Amino acid sequence: MYILPSLFTAGNIAAGYFAITQSLQGSVQEPHHFDWAALAIGFAIPFDALDGRIARMTNTTSDFGKELDSLADVITFGVAPSILAFTWGFRMLPAMGNPDFRQKIVQLGAFVCFLFLLCGASRLARFNISHDPVPKNPGRPGRKYFVGMPIPASAGVIAAVIHFFKGVPISINWVAIIWMVLVGLIGFLMVSTWRFWSGKEINLSNRHPFQWMVLIGLVLYALVFFSQYVLILMALMYMFSGILARIAYSSRRGRRLPPPSTTL
Repeated sequence: MYILPSLFTAGNIAAGYFAITQSLQGSVQEPHHFDWAALAIGFAIPFDALDGRIARMTNTTSDFGKELDSLADVITFGVAPSILAFTWGFRMLPAMGNPDFRQKIVQLGAFVCFLFLLCGASRLARFNISHDPVPKNPGRPGRKYFVGMPIPASAGVIAAVIHFFKGVPISINWVAIIWMVLVGLIGFLMVSTWRFWSGKEINLSNRHPFQWMVLIGLVLYALVFFSQYVLILMALMYMFSGILARIAYSSRRGRRLPPPSTTL
């Protein structure tokens, strides 16, 4: 039974390795490789979610499994999306017009993609050493939250955007700049101390399985037939939920603070 959760972790690593190889094969003439890389990262997210749950359900948690899971996340949700973000968003920019400006965008884009990888690794390291961390903007007492955007969700945003465009790479400089800002923002959200909903309070073993079966069936149907729109909507909603939660907390806190006293 101890090998069962590790098999799901191995599937996670396999999806990350496949995404890396497809990212390196993608081009303007063959954009489907970028799309396949994005889908592989998306498929790895349920593998990452299931290995820990299966280990806890079967009482087979181990230090080896935890370390393997962390290393798998660095590969699949750190290295793979950073390479995909660079090759899709910057490497395919045309050299026409101003080649020097294009070169600067490519170099800066490579640096931002590296920062994404560094932030993802730092996020995992902080998660591994933290015990019951509390975000700077605590939410409802009955809900559980991540401190900072989790790395699978961050990789999912990159994969969802690329899948939305069917893998067709960016060919306009100003669009590449927007992509650079988005990748940098995702990296910042990972190392932030803002709250993101974890969903850990959801209990699939409750006494109302019919409702869950209907909901899961609807979600699967939408993912199969409308994956481009459903995935990007889910990814962006989750990303902006943390940003909006931080803004709402800051505004409430500002209203509660007493006005500064004035002395004559």
